[in-house]
Amino acid sequence: MKVRKLIRMLFSYFILILLAVFFTFPFIWVLSTSFKGPGENLFTWPPKFIPEHPTFENYIAVFKKVPMIRYFTNTIIITSLGVVFQVVLSAFAAYPLARLEWKGKELVFKFILLPLLIPMEGALIVNFITILKMGLYDTYLAVVLPSAVSIFGIFLMRQHYLSVPAELEDAARIDGCNEFQVFWKITFPLVRPATAALAIFAFTAYWNSLLWPLIVLRTPTKYPIQVGLSQLSSTFEPNFRTASAAIVIAMIPILVFFYFTQRYFIEGYKGAVIQ
Repeated sequence: MKVRKLIRMLFSYFILILLAVFFTFPFIWVLSTSFKGPGENLFTWPPKFIPEHPTFENYIAVFKKVPMIRYFTNTIIITSLGVVFQVVLSAFAAYPLARLEWKGKELVFKFILLPLLIPMEGALIVNFITILKMGLYDTYLAVVLPSAVSIFGIFLMRQHYLSVPAELEDAARIDGCNEFQVFWKITFPLVRPATAALAIFAFTAYWNSLLWPLIVLRTPTKYPIQVGLSQLSSTFEPNFRTASAAIVIAMIPILVFFYFTQRYFIEGYKGAVIQ
């Protein structure tokens, strides 16, 4: 039995190491390319991950070619608004679906999940017309509002709300709390891991958004970082070294944000799966 358990554990570790190498290979290649000079071949096989003559010229070129500070500022504004909207609105929408009793609740929840079958591109025209009618074209809100509340966010928060003991809410109501106070002071603080997990998903989605901001933003000075960096390379003049440096710069905030919130992310994901 011990030998079998050892073999099974070694096999599991072997598979996990292979998966880790597979998923980190693109990032390592991009990071290596960002430090390579113009004289080095990028497409050798096997690939050379250590540059022969490391240089920061590619990073300097990024800041010279595009207004990175402006793009970062725009992205921080859009991402901050998006994260706040997603967390707050998803929390409000999920609470009555999980904690209140009313006729047709399960049917409404199924209808909410139904649009998950529709690809995002299918709603582009409707969302664009809506943004035009609201007079929000070429504004930050035009980027944020179509995904201000997500179906996944509602599902995640609902699953965690279901794990809150009903006795806590009953005790709060006996003490004189109204329904909003029960939500804000009792239930919402107990689902902090789900809130953190949703914030990470929203942060990553808004930070990496490209297609929708490109459609609804006309002024280049309002572009988020992914749209701005797409201007670095064209079809006829690709610059993989500069583009790699730009990708690394754009990834740093996501890695930092995830590093400080990964514990809550894992707890939130596990809680949703268990429920």
